[in-house]
Amino acid sequence: MMKVKFWGVRGSIPCPGANTVKYGGNTACIELRFEDIDRLIIIDAGSGIRELGNFLMANDFPKGPIDTDIFLSHTHWDHIMGFPFFVPSYLPTTKLRVYGPVTHESDTLEKIVGGQMTYRYFPIRGAELAAQIDYIQLKEERIDLGDGISLVTKYLNHPILCLAYRFEYKGSVFCTAYDTEPYTNIFCTDSNDPSYDEALAEEGEFVAKEQNAVLEQFFAGVDFLVYDAQYTEEEYEGSKVGWGHTPVEYAIKASKKAGVKKLALFHHEPMRTDEQINDLAKVHCSTGEEGGMEVFFAQEGMEIVV
Repeated sequence: MMKVKFWGVRGSIPCPGANTVKYGGNTACIELRFEDIDRLIIIDAGSGIRELGNFLMANDFPKGPIDTDIFLSHTHWDHIMGFPFFVPSYLPTTKLRVYGPVTHESDTLEKIVGGQMTYRYFPIRGAELAAQIDYIQLKEERIDLGDGISLVTKYLNHPILCLAYRFEYKGSVFCTAYDTEPYTNIFCTDSNDPSYDEALAEEGEFVAKEQNAVLEQFFAGVDFLVYDAQYTEEEYEGSKVGWGHTPVEYAIKASKKAGVKKLALFHHEPMRTDEQINDLAKVHCSTGEEGGMEVFFAQEGMEIVV
């Protein structure tokens, strides 16, 4: 059994305030617990990891030293900005393994994540953290995490290298797929345009469909999927193509096609109020009764058993 808890569900920037109380204003951070083997995995270190760290200090640390893995989907700031405020990293008994993709080989994961902690930006340098921290660069691969936990990674469609994660444990599967947007044909498709090339247009259409199908296969039949859904279809097509995020409508359609059992819509637009998300939920969410896929918008503090 796996238990998922959301500590941050917003995209781009923290947005605390009266209009984001229900769904939360912290950026991405997910806690993944394997309670029968006393194992903790953290996915992303957005601003939500600060509260998770405080929780660990109050509930886990009294039982013994904190030893955990942190998987970063990518290194955009909204997904790493909480790391300097993760209290367990200041304890000499803590052991952290930080995994993630690196876009430029000359910049190590340690340099990117720890680079926030220099005197120019922060009163404590990364090198001064007391915890034992190991940084591990990831690509598309399958990893044995021990204790019967397997992880498969998949590149996503985002302006920087970004990974989807598929955790498998005792026949149950939990998957994250954010930040990403649908693949589209990058070549001109207007036959009246002077730059139009029929062969390129056909090839572009084929590749886009192929890559979308590959991602759907990655999360095919999973028990619980957390999927990027920052925009509505109208917002996306209006001005957000190429920004690296998925429309709500597409996320639901692709998940249903892949046979996902439970879908959490994630990485909410920071300008989206609780009331506006409630309105979207009335249109798009379902309970999963009668064998259908359960769909809901992720909320801070929400816990899901997989």
